[in-house]
Amino acid sequence: MSDNDFKLKGYEFLKFKEDNAEIYFSTARGDLDFNKNTQLGLKNINKLKNWFNLERVGYLNQIHGDKVYKYDGMIYDGDAIITDKKRIAIGVFTADCVPIIVYDKNKKVIAAVHSGWKGTIKNISIRAIEKMIEDYNSEVKDLKIYIGPHNMGCCYEVSEELILQFKSLELYKDIDISIDRKLNLQKCILKQLWSIGIENNQINTLNICTFCSKKYKLHSYRKNKEESGRMFSFVFIK
Repeated sequence: MSDNDFKLKGYEFLKFKEDNAEIYFSTARGDLDFNKNTQLGLKNINKLKNWFNLERVGYLNQIHGDKVYKYDGMIYDGDAIITDKKRIAIGVFTADCVPIIVYDKNKKVIAAVHSGWKGTIKNISIRAIEKMIEDYNSEVKDLKIYIGPHNMGCCYEVSEELILQFKSLELYKDIDISIDRKLNLQKCILKQLWSIGIENNQINTLNICTFCSKKYKLHSYRKNKEESGRMFSFVFIK
């Protein structure tokens, strides 16, 4: 077990701490499923309040876009959620897409971002950080970023047309974002973060592939199709 493995009720999470913020990436150990479109998923989301001593858990109806919302207790259609409220977890659901957690260590603001290929091509990570800067006066130098388990460049096979769509963008012209038909979304997201001044020492990449990881049991839609559950990547301020 690594230093970041956290066991709870027979389930397994990857845990990280930043000052008074805690960051968790759920796994599929114990068949833990956070699919909010099922009764089991909603029940497990609600359990987080007791497990982690939280008042509420905030999330969105994810639409693979670039809409960013401040948490206000409502559930919106979007892919990034932000708050500065204590004891409220905010998170995103994934089963191959990229979960990104952002923490402003100075202003004590947190964000959870869902970045599939559509969100990535729309720069959802940049949109979320811009919202933190605009609404909370965050500064890029104060941010810590966590990129969680996802279908990585080793396994994420897409169409040649999609790879060309990414490569046609100016942002990616000077980096190699694919091998054959396997697209590396993490490289694209890293380039987005670098483009707005975030340094490598501010970024923690877990480098865990949902499709081929042998160390962790993870939900993967590509592997298990409709039978796949959902993981929940979340952060809260204590």
